[in-house]
Amino acid sequence: MSEVRVGLVIEDDQDIRELVRVVLSQAGFDVHTASTGSAGVTSARELNPDVITLDLGLPDIDGFEVARQIRKSSDAYIIMLTARAEELDTLMGLEAGGDDYLTKPFRPRELRARVEAMMRRPRASSDSRSVPEAADPEVSHNGLAVSAGSRTAVLNGAELKLTRTEFDLLLALLETGRIVRTKADLARRLRNEPYDVGSYVSDADERAVEVHMGNLRKKLGDSIQAPRWLETVRGVGYRLAPASSN
Repeated sequence: MSEVRVGLVIEDDQDIRELVRVVLSQAGFDVHTASTGSAGVTSARELNPDVITLDLGLPDIDGFEVARQIRKSSDAYIIMLTARAEELDTLMGLEAGGDDYLTKPFRPRELRARVEAMMRRPRASSDSRSVPEAADPEVSHNGLAVSAGSRTAVLNGAELKLTRTEFDLLLALLETGRIVRTKADLARRLRNEPYDVGSYVSDADERAVEVHMGNLRKKLGDSIQAPRWLETVRGVGYRLAPASSN
C-alpha cells in the first residue's frame, strides 16, 4: 500500500479553501484545512504535511510570518496563494520559505500540475528510507559535503537547514559542475523536467529561481564577489564555483 500523502490548506476564504481541498483530494492527498495563520502553524507542526497551500492575506498573522514559523519545524512544500499582484509581495513570500506561488484567480489544473511536479521530487532526509552507503555517494566541494540519498548538506561539520527547493538547486549545480545552467534550466529542474525539454518558463519562474538562489547563498555564507560554491554568470545563469586549492 502506498504511503498516504498529507496536504494542508491555510486559507480564510471558504470558497477558495474548498476549491483547493477538492484539487488536493483529487490528487490523492489526505487534506486538512485551517482558516487562520495560527491554526495553520499548529496543524503544520502536528500533521507534518507533504504540501501546504498558504494564503498570504490571512486575518490574524500574515502569510509571510506563517511561512517563517512553519519553516522552523517543517520541510513541506509551501505554495503561496495570493491575490496581490505586486512582485515584491511574491518575492517576500519566497524569501520567507515558500517554494512556489500562484496568483488568484488561478486554474485548478495549474495548481494540481505544480503540486504533482513537486511530489515527483524526493522528500528531505527526515522522511527518506535507509539508503545503502554505496548507493548514496557524497559529493564534496570546497568543504561542503552533499548527499543526494539522505538529502543532507553539511558545511564545517554542521548540517545546513535548507528547504527542499534550495537543496534541489544546490544539487543541480553540483551535478553539472562548471557547466552554466540558465534560470530557465533550473526552473525546469524544479518541475522535474529535463533541462532541454523546451517547455515554457515565465519571467516569474525565473525570478523565483533568483530568490531561492539568494536564500541558498545566504545560508551558505557565500560571497557574490568571491564565491566558493555558487557562481553567477551575469546575464546567463549559475554554475559551480571553481574548486579551491586550499
